[in-house]
Amino acid sequence: MPKTYTTVSGDEWDMIARDQLGSERYTALLMHANPDHLNTVIFSAGVTLLIPEVTSPIPSSLPPWRR
Repeated sequence: MPKTYTTVSGDEWDMIARDQLGSERYTALLMHANPDHLNTVIFSAGVTLLIPEVTSPIPSSLPPWRR
């Protein structure tokens, strides 16, 4: 069953990505999963969004102690 998030008034894409996916860098991924809401900048309360699963490979450029 896909994970969902129900917005509260004032939510924005980047805030939701940070809170639900762990980083603002996943904003585009979140938006891609919810194409019906692409014209929304600031959400009203009660909008249900699909939260995609994030599978991030560990960059090989990181030093060993950060992997």
